[in-house]
Amino acid sequence: MNGSMPNSSANPVSYIEQEYHALRARKTSARELVDEALRKIATFEARLNAFLTVTGDDARETADALDEELAAGTDRGLLHGIPIAHKDLMRTKGVRTTGGSKIFAHYVPQRDAEVVRILNRAGAISVGKTGLHELAYGVTSDNPHYGAIHNPWDLARSPGGSSGGSAVAIAVGIVPFTTGTDTGGSIRVPAAFCGIVGFKPTFGKISTVGVLPLGITQDHVGPMTRTVRDAAIAFQAMAIRPTGYVPPQDIPLKGVRVGVPRNYYFERVDPQVAQSVKNAVAIAERLGAIVVELDVPDMVALTQAGATCLLSEAASSLRPYLDRREDFGEDVLGRLDQGRKILALDYLEALRVRRNVGRGFAKLWPNVDCLFTPTSPITAPVIGEKSVSWPGGEEEVRAAATRFTRGMNALGLPSISIPCGFSKSGLPIGLQIIAGRDRDDWVLQIAAGMEDALGLSANMPPLAR
Repeated sequence: MNGSMPNSSANPVSYIEQEYHALRARKTSARELVDEALRKIATFEARLNAFLTVTGDDARETADALDEELAAGTDRGLLHGIPIAHKDLMRTKGVRTTGGSKIFAHYVPQRDAEVVRILNRAGAISVGKTGLHELAYGVTSDNPHYGAIHNPWDLARSPGGSSGGSAVAIAVGIVPFTTGTDTGGSIRVPAAFCGIVGFKPTFGKISTVGVLPLGITQDHVGPMTRTVRDAAIAFQAMAIRPTGYVPPQDIPLKGVRVGVPRNYYFERVDPQVAQSVKNAVAIAERLGAIVVELDVPDMVALTQAGATCLLSEAASSLRPYLDRREDFGEDVLGRLDQGRKILALDYLEALRVRRNVGRGFAKLWPNVDCLFTPTSPITAPVIGEKSVSWPGGEEEVRAAATRFTRGMNALGLPSISIPCGFSKSGLPIGLQIIAGRDRDDWVLQIAAGMEDALGLSANMPPLAR
């Protein structure tokens, strides 16, 4: 791998399965797992600011009830007794749901989001609500109301966003699974910046009912975990129509047709990021994958169209609160004001572009099984950094960070970010794997094979070692 890399031990296949088996063997209890998660929150929170709300008493009470169920022979499945955390965009009954905003600072929902209800039924135990970029409308998680969330690999740097708190909670091992949302890269970018796995499934595979909306045609819910197989377990628990697929060990990559874009995805990229992704491609090829260089459709037009739709949809979603201008952060308010100026004609044209580029992508899949790209062209920026410099000019950090992810929200295609290396300064780098619509299990399978080959999932930031 390019640059310096912390030493890694043998990669666990699944942290969730480890805890599942320990619970069934009576080597631990749900209460002990919850207590340990709460202990870690107390240890790290002052430095990381990953949580907006901690639900310790409720979590302990739920854990005790689930331990009693196991003792009586009732087993809800792999998530029974497993501590998790929810991004504070998911409505949670009786627990405040702020959206990282001042607008909803005291909002306590009367019912759970559908995905929360499903996970509760599966026996998962929420220990709290994780912090995020205000209203999930940004990529830094530098929140003007609740403070900046800090990247555990370098506390001076952003964890990415908007699901920054969820990523940080995974990176330091507080819980094995958190929920996230992704409208332009908000699961995959923080996964890349924090050295974890972030999976954005096909649009509509996981219900967004009860999740505070941002962009209704691009909002996705997905899991954030330490390993791909944990992401698969979590996805199957969350999905509206689960297939039950979890990748086995020793996934072969022989014969997998890996598309590597010649255009767009390796333009204006940190050389260390590009090299780490190219190393991952070379490893896949050595293991028998067939590398196919190709040109992808017009990604500039697609990204611009996705941004236009989001500007308009976000302004529509938050329209009831736009008279409370003083309660919004400056960056979010600026984008909401932009959105209010989008003409219906421009919005409809953006939808047309998304549809046409989608047709172009559909023509790729008969020739390749997946695409390998960088998740983001940059590593984690310093908190407060506004722009990144490239030969020939500068680019806003927000635009740069999401340049390679936003298109897959516009198309609704499944994509995952897994760690593929580290920069010379020890910052994680993410590999994005993309496949065709409804090929979620296939993305997870290829990602699991690559995770095994790369051998990075056991790495943790120095703060948590």
